[in-house]
Amino acid sequence: MPTEPIAPDLRFLLLPLPEFALLPFGGFLDKLRFTADEEDYSRQRYCAWRILGIEAGSVRASSGVAVHTDLAAADARWDEYDYLVLFGGRSARATEALAPRYRPLLRRALRHGVKLVAIDNASFLLAACGLLDGHKVAVHWRHEAEFRASHPRVEVMSEQLYCVDGARITCAGGMAAIDLAVELLAGACGRTRALKGLPDMLVDEARGSAHALRSLDDAAVSGRHVGRAIALMRTLLGTRATSDELAARIGVSRRQLDRLFLQRHGRTVRAYWTEMRMQHARWRLLNSGHALAQIADEIGLADTSQLARQFRRRFGQSPARFRKQPG
Repeated sequence: MPTEPIAPDLRFLLLPLPEFALLPFGGFLDKLRFTADEEDYSRQRYCAWRILGIEAGSVRASSGVAVHTDLAAADARWDEYDYLVLFGGRSARATEALAPRYRPLLRRALRHGVKLVAIDNASFLLAACGLLDGHKVAVHWRHEAEFRASHPRVEVMSEQLYCVDGARITCAGGMAAIDLAVELLAGACGRTRALKGLPDMLVDEARGSAHALRSLDDAAVSGRHVGRAIALMRTLLGTRATSDELAARIGVSRRQLDRLFLQRHGRTVRAYWTEMRMQHARWRLLNSGHALAQIADEIGLADTSQLARQFRRRFGQSPARFRKQPG
């Protein structure tokens, strides 16, 4: 076992935000750990990291687990680090509300040449701080419509796991944090060392940024046209695009696409798309405090009256009443 000191190729500050998701944090950190040393010794030799907090103490994850921060922002020597990696909170709105407190820290990092990495909903914080203007961003599919509505001037790269755009790097979250870690490590440590440890993590391979998830709506077994249509439905969720336009973009007739959806999902294209919109509205009502007008805009409806009619038809009550329900 080698003992000689080695200057790390990359140095990371990991900044979990309040209510951060534990999965991408743990996946990203463990990928650093495997790459950082020979075998599985867990020493910080080829890459190094510290857990940063806005202040000393601990940060609680959305699961309730508390993670200790070993470095306060005021004590960070920014010129000693290459990346500041932020792990987003459960609520996009609550994450955006952190902007006044975190903006000075983020701007300080940029002034010292530190690249900003936003994982999961941390992209909302960077956007709220005005730090994604002119940059492209990868967002979790569940939050894509919300991000587009809140930050229409930021270009969203649909169906991408992560996006490296200069000093701004974004990641959709989840297991994609491992893929992003491999990408960042490969540039400085080499591909072989970047891939080290994936078998130990029971990960088959590192996925590229444009990898298409097979788990979304059973797209793998839905057929090529249906799977492509469902992906486009998500991308076009906040638009007024029609089922006819959707079929045209795929290269089939509306009647043929309806027949495929009826065979595989028991409903027409329009009915499937309406259900997707209603489920998104339901999720947003449960997980955000945004106005009904914004939620209607996110799912391509003209106004709150149209949202109320469709929501009541699907769930038997108005959006306002549904939101007031306990639990």
